[in-house]
Parts: sequence; C-alpha cells; structure tokens
Amino acid sequence: MPAWWMRITDWGQNALGISPHMMERLLWSAIIWVGYLAARAIFSAILHRRATDVTRKYVIAKSVNYVLGGVVIVASLIIWFGNITGWAAYLGILSAGLAIALQDPVTNFAGWLFIAIRKPFGVGDRIHIGDHRGDVIDMRLFQFTLIEIGNWVDADQSTGRIIHIPNGWVFKFSTANYTRGFNFIWNELPITVTFESNWEKAKQILGEIAETHSALKGQQAQDEVRKAARRYLVYFQHLTPIVWTSVADVGVTLTVRYICDPRKRRSSAAAIWEDVLHAFAENPDIDFAYPTTRFYNNVDEGKPDARATPGRDSRPM
Repeated sequence: MPAWWMRITDWGQNALGISPHMMERLLWSAIIWVGYLAARAIFSAILHRRATDVTRKYVIAKSVNYVLGGVVIVASLIIWFGNITGWAAYLGILSAGLAIALQDPVTNFAGWLFIAIRKPFGVGDRIHIGDHRGDVIDMRLFQFTLIEIGNWVDADQSTGRIIHIPNGWVFKFSTANYTRGFNFIWNELPITVTFESNWEKAKQILGEIAETHSALKGQQAQDEVRKAARRYLVYFQHLTPIVWTSVADVGVTLTVRYICDPRKRRSSAAAIWEDVLHAFAENPDIDFAYPTTRFYNNVDEGKPDARATPGRDSRPM
C-alpha cells in the first residue's frame, strides 16, 4: 500500500481507535461515494448542454442515476462483505426477513420492476389507475407521481394536485393508458332535437361539423392504426366521425362520435358545440329538444288516420 494510505490507517487506529481493516473499508466507501457524486454532476452538466427534449432528458437522467446507484451498492457490498459468494449468502438471509417485515416496500419495488420491464406507462402518459386519473410526471423506486385531472374539475382538466401512488398499485388495480398504443380516444356528444325538427338535415350538419374537428384525417389515421396493430390485436371499424340516431322521450337523439386528442377532449367538445349552436340558429326547421309539458289533443293533432273521432267513446268495454 502507498505510504500515505498507511499513515491514514495508522492515524485512525491511534486517534479514533479504529482498526486498520475497518479504516480501509471506510476510506474505500468514501472514495466510492465521492466518485458517484462527481460522475453524477459531470453527467448532469453534459446532459443539460446536449439534450433539448425535456422528456428524453428526464428519462436518460433517471436511467443513469439508477445505473450509478447500482454500481455504488454492489461496490459497497463487496467492500463490506467480501467476495460475491459471501455477501450473496448474507443478502439471501437478510432478504427473507425483510420480505416479511417490509411487505409493502418490497411489493412497491416489485411494481417498479414491472413498470420498468413491461412499460404499461411512462413519464408523460395520461393514465387512470384506481380512483385517480392524471399525467405521470415522475417515477421512483417505490412510487410514481401524477398531476391530477378530473375530480371536482369537469372533464379532463387538471386540478393542480400532485398525487403520489405506490408502485404496488399496478398489481392491485387495472391501469388505463390514454396515450400509449393508440394515441387518440373516441368522444361522444349526444344532441337531441325535437320530433318536429328535420332530423335528417340536422344529422348531416352534425356529420360535417364532426369531420372538421376530428383529430385523425386520411393517411395519419391509417398510420396510427398500423402502429397500434403491430403491438396489440386491435381492429377499428370506424375511424371517421359518425352520427348515430336514437329516440329519446323528448325527441330524436343524434350522438356525434369522433376521435380527439386525449388532452383536448374538452376543447374539441366546446368547439363542436359552438358550431352546432351557430348552425342550428341558421336553420329554422331544426330545434333543440328539452323536457317540457305538452297537452296533446288527439282529435285535432297527429296523423289524420290516427286521430280520434269526435263524440266516439274510446274507452274499453
């Protein structure tokens, strides 16, 4: 060993009462941690200058931190517990006890491994897990973080709250991903017109408006379908907007179904409603239906062949 190393170990033994072997372990541990901090700082500076995309920068920084942290852990185990065989046996005994005493942290760590390998979602994705919905803004060993949407705020708008969710939830609750696989969602707007309205004309108007605001058009739609089909067994019959017809108590319901960006569902719905209001205002033969009280005279109203005959007792015998 170098002379300066021997002087440090001798000083530790004489001044602090630490054996040379223990002092050597402490020195190597300190060197490892200093090297870890230096490597992390250097890499962060390089990444800050080279990377421009925020999401890519976050993912790379997290990955490097995990790698450096793993190297520090393995090196520390070798320093303190000897060769791989020695500390592997120690870890086997220790992990068996920790698995029982620390069940939730172990489950959360297993959840992190599942998320890292299977990738049901990543940073930037919009997901729904359990009772919570939001955009993933951070992922750690034991929890991931969402910025919440919905709740008391109507539609898919942010509430501003930050929610920390244990990674183990991926084993307990189903996870819905708004943005991975097929990067769009379907939205539906039911619009009801009166029975007296020209509902066929209204249906045509709604189809034209929906076509204007659809997120998928032409080749882009086909590319997205092929991309989703390569990973999942999916089949989309209707990608273009469509208007479905049904009958409600107060009139004819025309349901507009169209594709939109998951983060623009509310804005696209608002734009469609504004166009519908303007279009129906320009057509006097189309009117919105809403719950009303109506007195119907069967003698004077309705189809001629279905009217009641005045003076005839129509009560059953």
